[in-house]
Amino acid sequence: MAYSWFKAFHIIGVVVWFAGLFYLVRLFIYHVEAKEQPEPAQTILKNQYQIMEKRLYNIITTPGMVVTVAMAIGLLTTEPDVLHDKWLHIKLLLVGILVAYHFYCGYLLKKLAADECGWSSQQLRALNEAPTLLLVTIVLLAVFKNNLPTDITGWVIAGLVIVMAATIHLYAKKRKRDKEKDMIAEAQ
Repeated sequence: MAYSWFKAFHIIGVVVWFAGLFYLVRLFIYHVEAKEQPEPAQTILKNQYQIMEKRLYNIITTPGMVVTVAMAIGLLTTEPDVLHDKWLHIKLLLVGILVAYHFYCGYLLKKLAADECGWSSQQLRALNEAPTLLLVTIVLLAVFKNNLPTDITGWVIAGLVIVMAATIHLYAKKRKRDKEKDMIAEAQ
């Protein structure tokens, strides 16, 4: 029975954690783009994003991570034999990377608050895709375990990276075109 409780709350923690990570970096993007706004909108937006980022990180994202990790430890205590499986070693490595990403987001949050973040909105869009790739890989490992078809998985991950990069690039082109149209319209 303990296994089912740990698993249920592990999944809940994962959902909360990832929702927070996805939205947090999206807020960072908006925060950086607020610099393009005239005053007083720029200051108002940056202050609002700062409040939202801090609350999201501290009240949702970090507790989601803590629940995820705590419940994973609980799961491992109910099935310690799984610690010998290669898939779990890879999964734990990826989760370690995700934890580092989480804390790096906390670092960026502080840099944005101090107005010292050197990331562009396009770079942050690319950074925002990292947890997606980690999520896909971690879930595939958890589902397939030692039977993960690595050749297909490699192609799926490579395809995701290409689609994400193309999407970010196309969106940047669209934004540039829209900005040029706005400038032409204002000039007329």
